[in-house]
Amino acid sequence: MTTFVDRVELHVAAGNGGHGCASVHREKFKPLGGPDGGNGGRGGDVILVVDQSITTLLDYHHSPHRKATNGKPGEGGNRSGKDGQDLILPVPDGTVVLDRNGEVLADLVGHGTSYVAAEGGRGGLGNAALASARRKAPGFALLGEPGRSGDIVLELKTVADVALVGYPSAGKSSLISVLSAAKPKIADYPFTTLVPNLGVVTAGSTVYTIADVPGLIPGASQGRGLGLEFLRHVERCSVLVHVLDTATLESDRDPVSDLDVIEEELKQYGGLDDRPRIVVLNKIDIPDGQDLADMIRPDLEGRGYRVFEVSAVARTGLKELSFALAEIVSKARAAKPKEEATRIVIRPKAVDDAGFTVTREEDGLFRVRGEKPERWVRQTDFNNDEAVGYLADRLSRLGVEEELMKAGARAGDGVAIGPEDDAVVFDWEPTMMAGAEMLGRRGEDHRFEAPRPAAQRRKDRDAERDEALREFEGFEPF
Repeated sequence: MTTFVDRVELHVAAGNGGHGCASVHREKFKPLGGPDGGNGGRGGDVILVVDQSITTLLDYHHSPHRKATNGKPGEGGNRSGKDGQDLILPVPDGTVVLDRNGEVLADLVGHGTSYVAAEGGRGGLGNAALASARRKAPGFALLGEPGRSGDIVLELKTVADVALVGYPSAGKSSLISVLSAAKPKIADYPFTTLVPNLGVVTAGSTVYTIADVPGLIPGASQGRGLGLEFLRHVERCSVLVHVLDTATLESDRDPVSDLDVIEEELKQYGGLDDRPRIVVLNKIDIPDGQDLADMIRPDLEGRGYRVFEVSAVARTGLKELSFALAEIVSKARAAKPKEEATRIVIRPKAVDDAGFTVTREEDGLFRVRGEKPERWVRQTDFNNDEAVGYLADRLSRLGVEEELMKAGARAGDGVAIGPEDDAVVFDWEPTMMAGAEMLGRRGEDHRFEAPRPAAQRRKDRDAERDEALREFEGFEPF
């Protein structure tokens, strides 16, 4: 059964905003109580937070679909809906968030670091919030916005100071077990280690972390064996330690050629040329191993490597190695630039920036794109004429109608607001007037309806009454 997962595809969906409420206050002896519809609650966010106690992405491998709760709708009596609860997803330290195209969205390093993977939709306004001097009793409310959703990729890159690299069965797991309190699985066959192991080493006053990277063989950077799957775990390390087996039983291998092969794979992977290297000649407790170490050490030192002879079994040479690694790690930490507080950059929009664009497509359709127009369309209840009229007012005030005329739109031309896969399309009427003075009864708009029969009947009765009164001499209607 899989116990370590360092790459998953996660499907996240934030909560939808609650709808606003259209309500009128009703109380005895108060026939004109006014609108009292409350606002809808905000949908919950999906937030990734670094948790030091989490070491794998296994939970998301088994349950890749995560959704936050929706906001509650508003109610009468000016009662706003409850906000949706945010969904907190703990991730290991060193998790990188990418989109489906491989673009990095966030690099989560450090306990408590967070990233909003999906933002919840805002709640719709109730008719109490939409009331104005001209629209005293709106018969509509705004709908809640849907929450953001999408697919993201989580990749874990181990946060360690030292990375042990080398052939399978070179003794990396044994070395990390004696340098730290880590207890990895150890056996005398290749690919015993199937996951990176992490340990904490104390050398004097310096405390650092050390990790072994399993599965590096020729062709690892191209996907052979397990190496490509775990090479990402060396990217954050300050120093690379080549663990060479001086007592290998394979006749076609020797420590120097092993070093050349691993260096070539690191070069092919890229981005690691600036890391300092140390060579560890392991298994010198075996007589042939000590002889081979004495033979190749001058060659390795001639290449510029610092060489340490150790035995994980006999526990020899470990103190010198641990303090040498502590010295390099301390220098690397001192050379790092100090972290500064995040600067808040405010980029105000230009005064003449309308916040939307109008383009004419090949089929003659005019498409309106912009944050405000698209959000207003999502919040509009198209079953309510007054709500549609309110949308027309907002678009007119924003300047959409004026831009359509500049783009060459004429009466009857098709206009789409929003992206191609989710747009509202209508026939444009440039003579449409905007203004709350055009509103009639609650829930209606004169610009979208035929004359009301009841109003026409009243006009007919008034005309009959005036005609009857004219029969009296000297009478003229007012």
